[in-house]
Amino acid sequence: MITVKEIAQLCGVSITTVSNILNNKPKVSEETRQKVLEVVKQTGYKPNYFAQGMRKQKTRTIGIVVEDLNIFSTPPIVEAIMAYCEEHNFRTVLLNMRLYDKWQDTWYDDTQKLHSVLEPSIQELLSIKVDGIMYIAGHCRIVDCFPDDFDIPAVVVYALSKNSLYPSVVIDDEKGGYDMTKYLISMGHKKIGVIAGTIDNLHTRNRNLGYQKALFEEGILFNPDYLRYGDWMRESGYREMRSLVKQGVTAVFCMNDIMASGAYDYLYEQGINIGQDISLAGFDNNELSQYIRPNLTTCDIQLKEIGLKSAEILVDTLEKEEADGSYEEIYRIPCQLVVRNSIRKIE
Repeated sequence: MITVKEIAQLCGVSITTVSNILNNKPKVSEETRQKVLEVVKQTGYKPNYFAQGMRKQKTRTIGIVVEDLNIFSTPPIVEAIMAYCEEHNFRTVLLNMRLYDKWQDTWYDDTQKLHSVLEPSIQELLSIKVDGIMYIAGHCRIVDCFPDDFDIPAVVVYALSKNSLYPSVVIDDEKGGYDMTKYLISMGHKKIGVIAGTIDNLHTRNRNLGYQKALFEEGILFNPDYLRYGDWMRESGYREMRSLVKQGVTAVFCMNDIMASGAYDYLYEQGINIGQDISLAGFDNNELSQYIRPNLTTCDIQLKEIGLKSAEILVDTLEKEEADGSYEEIYRIPCQLVVRNSIRKIE
């Protein structure tokens, strides 16, 4: 295996110069940089992270712990984190706890189940001397995953850290619910029903806050009969759509696209034309939203941006000589309205 010293000799420069180029540090001429990078490419040089870690007490390795890779939101976040880390010369080690696969929905409030898998995962990462850890949740809630005396920097992703020492990066659910409701109102709708998620879920609560805030600003009275709670699954969208049609709403905001697809099923069965007789909106920008007919207006969760922001926070912290506490406690990433054909403008 070729070494930095040998690359320096081949290029006729110092070891320090080669090291600075490999670590993207400035104050090196572009001509020298290109010369060294060409030799690196030709020789197939790969850094010896273990040796570097022993010398610097740093491995430039970040551990990623995910609750379950099967959850739709997790893979895009992980990929964005890995890409950012790679660009900044950090390796990543991914551990999948498979919590949903093991216990379906029964572990959310079971601290013992969570920590029976989380603690060994964290110990495994600490044993290989990772510099920092990212915890990626499957849905937004308050999680207790890092103690006060944790030895390395950590970030909580797609959930809120119970411990304020560790920054959290989440969706701005409230703004998403607000923006969708304001759009429906701008299209002439005042009788706006909602098919929400489970009542105790933070995504549900915050999107509902945004919905009610938009109604208040527009002088539209909130009607509790227009708010129906589902369980994020297709069948509940079907069930609650039946109730809302009886209430005479002109538009329905579904808090995810899966429940919206269930609402489509009911409306098709009843011969009610979506986008003409009634308007329908979703949330998530699930792949199905662009294939059902009419195409579903929805809110896109910026999962890539969540991953990039999370990685940026951790990498910036690790690159500083000393943590200065300059990060925010909670970073909220805005959603993006995706307008398609399921909303009709009414006068």
